[in-house]
Amino acid sequence: MDPSQLEAIDVHVHVETDDHGHLSLPDDFVEASSAYFGADARRPTIDEIAAYYRERRIGAVLFTVDIEAFTGHPALSNEEIAEAAAKHPDVLIPFASIDPAKGRAGARQLERLIADHGVRGLKFHPSLQDFAPNDRSAYPLLEIAQAHGLPALFHTGQTGIGANMRGGGGVRLGLSNPMLLDDVAIDFPDLTIIMAHPSFPWQDEALAVATHKPNVHIDLSGWSPKYFPPQLVRYANSLLQDKVLFGSDYPLITPDRWMADFARLDIKDHVRPKILKDNAVRVLGLG
Repeated sequence: MDPSQLEAIDVHVHVETDDHGHLSLPDDFVEASSAYFGADARRPTIDEIAAYYRERRIGAVLFTVDIEAFTGHPALSNEEIAEAAAKHPDVLIPFASIDPAKGRAGARQLERLIADHGVRGLKFHPSLQDFAPNDRSAYPLLEIAQAHGLPALFHTGQTGIGANMRGGGGVRLGLSNPMLLDDVAIDFPDLTIIMAHPSFPWQDEALAVATHKPNVHIDLSGWSPKYFPPQLVRYANSLLQDKVLFGSDYPLITPDRWMADFARLDIKDHVRPKILKDNAVRVLGLG
């Protein structure tokens, strides 16, 4: 990927189906999330994602979420995602998702994915994977990520997955409190951590952790910028201008919608390119 050929880099793009039609979530979760976001129930393939982003001159970090232990639903193949992304290196960067419940076997899988498939980071969703970031279950994976200089992206805040399902689909929101990542940032001081999303209802906690811990960043995915909390905009314009990253949450939120609303946000002229691309170039080691 040549960043000079891109207008922006989206660090939060979901792969939700494979070439066999298998979905990353159980059917009832797919239906509920589509209704919550008002999104098309059809999920694009990786080739379609690449074409979409190439047309817009936007790079994309893409990943699935392995929630096999929590739901019993088989995960999409990290290997297949990485191989498909490798066909589109001008716009796609693959991250891996490995359920922390897989323990040392998962850590060995990550080593193989790095060595043989060129994955460039890790994606976690504590609420869907039913673990607390600081309970040490993910530490074997994080040790490898830190050793290889790969970023780890953690969902934070409320999630639309499971919304309005009976019992919220069993999804525990408290596991995605960003304060839990403060411990991770201490235990892995050389690991680049990205907290995904405006962290409702814990936005101030996320800002505190990102301000205090030099290895912690925030991506702005999952919300239209017109709904960003004012303190998030204020920090993005000042103390965290080098630590905030563009992310959409595609396909549930498109970069077209996100960037149109971001253009109307009160962001300083010199900060805007940092958020859209420059910070991601540094965090992803593309410079």
